[in-house]
Amino acid sequence: MPKNQKITVKGSEISVFAQNEIDFISLTDKSGGFKEGSSLIGKWITNKNTLEYLGTWEKINNPNFNYPEFGVIEQDAGVNRFIMSVGQWITRTQAKGMIVKAGRYGGTYAHKDIAFHFAMWLSPEFQIYLVNEFQRLKEDENSRLKLNWDFQRTLSNVNYHIHTDAIKENLIPEKVSL
Repeated sequence: MPKNQKITVKGSEISVFAQNEIDFISLTDKSGGFKEGSSLIGKWITNKNTLEYLGTWEKINNPNFNYPEFGVIEQDAGVNRFIMSVGQWITRTQAKGMIVKAGRYGGTYAHKDIAFHFAMWLSPEFQIYLVNEFQRLKEDENSRLKLNWDFQRTLSNVNYHIHTDAIKENLIPEKVSL
């Protein structure tokens, strides 16, 4: 996958990028299509069910996940004074499923599984459109890679004959003397 791509879901352009061959989808772009904007990310991550999902995802996918710290966070979640940001989540638990980028093209990005969970929290309809558009993007990408692979295979086949003919004509003597 090229480094940065965009998909359009219900009129919102959403950035997708790959890091270490893992797709991350912008939560910031997704929340921009809703009137509350990116503040929705903060509301989502303080939800007890969200934290349970994130903890389970990290436990399965991240061998360095700080599970004891997650237990402390999970215990505090649900209390009115509980506050959590994505940056705090990443720092405290050594989470790998979410990334916070600063700067002009910054924002909050999440592994596709987590991004789909966030989309479902925003709106089931939005989540369905997001999954469909992401699958279309992957199918297009795979089609391009398949064409490239077929081209490489054909080129190798043609080159094989050229190389073997060159070896026969130039390197192998007609008669071998002992």
